[in-house]
Amino acid sequence: MPVYKTLHPNSQTTVKIWKITESYDELFQGVKLKPESLARVLSMKSELHQRGFLSVRHLLLALGYTDFDLFYDENGKPHLKDGRQISITHSFTFSGVVISDNRTGIDIEKNREKVKLIAHKFSNYEFCYLNKDEIDYVKKLTVIWGTKEALYKLYATPGLSFYNHILVIPFDLKAGKTVAWIDYKDRKSRFDIYFWELEDFTCVYTIT
Repeated sequence: MPVYKTLHPNSQTTVKIWKITESYDELFQGVKLKPESLARVLSMKSELHQRGFLSVRHLLLALGYTDFDLFYDENGKPHLKDGRQISITHSFTFSGVVISDNRTGIDIEKNREKVKLIAHKFSNYEFCYLNKDEIDYVKKLTVIWGTKEALYKLYATPGLSFYNHILVIPFDLKAGKTVAWIDYKDRKSRFDIYFWELEDFTCVYTIT
């Protein structure tokens, strides 16, 4: 399908979301890939991952870029050749790209009960305010996980720990926003976080 959702958080930033309903062959048409990108997508064993990868390239086109404008540094962080900031995500049937003049990060996660089993790996301080018996426990954990993924993508620093270095302050799901902190190597940084539900998924993004 075409772009599922477009947001303009400010005059320097655009967020676009794609709902992946097309087949691999349909997505492959209409995009041109660098040799290394072609080799990468052909080597993927999962068609779900292939479709996610290709849908991101369609989002790039919708944002005025192509695969040839995109490159990755030694930490795996994506960059655009024109110097604008970019962050990329895909999860099952959704993908997203945010492009901004400022540092940015985006993540999409499926709301699943499984998150309760791994919460101890990425949550620390947050357990001070979470209630395991509340009806929205899974959704709140998913926001926390997505927040930390988005910030990790933005920060792109080896050694940064979801559990030890990223804190998400208490939030109301209805508000669609919160604040998070990165406390790493004697440096504390504050970030505004925005989130919303996409069907049974949660999308989180941040902009500095």
